Amino acid sequence: MSVFLEGKMMKNASVVTILCIILCALVFCLAGCGFFARPGETEAEGHRRHLRNLAINNQELMYDIDKALLIDKPSKASEVRID
Repeated sequence: MSVFLEGKMMKNASVVTILCIILCALVFCLAGCGFFARPGETEAEGHRRHLRNLAINNQELMYDIDKALLIDKPSKASEVRID
């Protein structure tokens, strides 16, 4: 019977721990200490920052693809045949 009570107590402790973590996360989010927001940044500025980051990421992705396909530099092969 004591094994049953120990298992039940451990289950209760884990549930309480998870609920505390969720509660802390909600308090931080509602208090304005968000993980993505910066102090003094308006919503429009945050949106512009996200758009700029997406554009930069797309540019870097295209550069990496071009480099992998070897089309980042002009070809040194000549169309003129040398005899």
